[in-house]
Amino acid sequence: MASVGVAAALIDKENVGAPHGKSMEGKGLGKRPLGDGGAAGGPANKLPRNKSALQPLSANVAMQQQQHQQTAAAPAATVPLPPVTTAAPHGVMGPPPPRAATSGRPGEASASTSDERPASSSASPRRWQLTDFDIGKPLGRGKFGNVYLARERKSKYIVALKVLFKNQLQQSNVEHQLRREIEIQSHLRHPNILRLYGYFYDQTRVYLILEYAARGELYKKLQSDGSFDEVRTATYIASLAKALTYCHSKHVIHRDIKPENLLRGLNGELKIADFGWSVHAPNSRRKTLCGTLDYLPPEMVEGSYHDAAVDVWSLGVLCFEFLYGTPPFEAAGHSETYKRILRVDLKFPASPQRSEGAKDLIRRLLVKDPKDRLPLEQVLQHPWILANDDPDLLKREA
Repeated sequence: MASVGVAAALIDKENVGAPHGKSMEGKGLGKRPLGDGGAAGGPANKLPRNKSALQPLSANVAMQQQQHQQTAAAPAATVPLPPVTTAAPHGVMGPPPPRAATSGRPGEASASTSDERPASSSASPRRWQLTDFDIGKPLGRGKFGNVYLARERKSKYIVALKVLFKNQLQQSNVEHQLRREIEIQSHLRHPNILRLYGYFYDQTRVYLILEYAARGELYKKLQSDGSFDEVRTATYIASLAKALTYCHSKHVIHRDIKPENLLRGLNGELKIADFGWSVHAPNSRRKTLCGTLDYLPPEMVEGSYHDAAVDVWSLGVLCFEFLYGTPPFEAAGHSETYKRILRVDLKFPASPQRSEGAKDLIRRLLVKDPKDRLPLEQVLQHPWILANDDPDLLKREA
């Protein structure tokens, strides 16, 4: 892994000429481009399709690095961010030792929980800075920056370090979206949601410290396999139903569930990885048009108010795409796609052959009236899910 000085130079160099298509951080409406992929904290779509974004972990963590003298950079206040909790995940290995989240208010420390590692013995916890990490290979690129494999020096814990460039965030006027994404994702704790451990920033960049999803993008696997069988699909849909049930219990609506925003952990488990369009909505009703065209629910297409039921619709679209390899309402142009969504023009291809149970679940999820869609709790009790859900399948493949 690179030294700090070299790493900073590489980070700047990697950003030069970064593609300006649909980004990892702020998705625009439109048809899904061929190269789309990547999510917050995960490998992005810009890497060549015929090359894996991942290499054996030992290749990135085995080498011992010489210790470098740390130099603290004064935090900039041009993009103020909310304080972030940096609690440790459950498991054998914890996240980097907790530090104060950089919020623009000197001396403010982030809240801690009982499963955190002990903080530094100093009276005032240090803030994270780039010198706390060894920087590894790039995992992907986006419109606003890049994602790198990184290792926290003290704990040797592997993370994904998402580096966002302030000038690009400001030019696109998405600072508020980043603040909201950080605030929401940092407070979510679920096995099927990618953890955001913390963040820090300097004069030109914002850094997000994210859980490393070792098996990469689900979208790439779907492209490689063409479609998934019913056991794998039911297993994935069940895990996402649990994650979305958790989100909704916290009044969080994701609003952009799709294969590009899902990563696979070390044991093959799914991780919802991009909360760029998510919203915390205790009043439950919103009117923003957002997400990805093929996954838009009718109420968004019509410009009506929407609530958490938009995630239920997206789960139905996702289930269809897993089983058949394409979204259910795909058409030649935007206008035709809109029309098919509004009509709920659902047609099941003759090949590959799928069971009536799978089709029944999709029909119950893709219902025009949000109130009539199958609740997430009932998704988990659907006969097809009960007959096919097999979490051990993913563990056996790990």
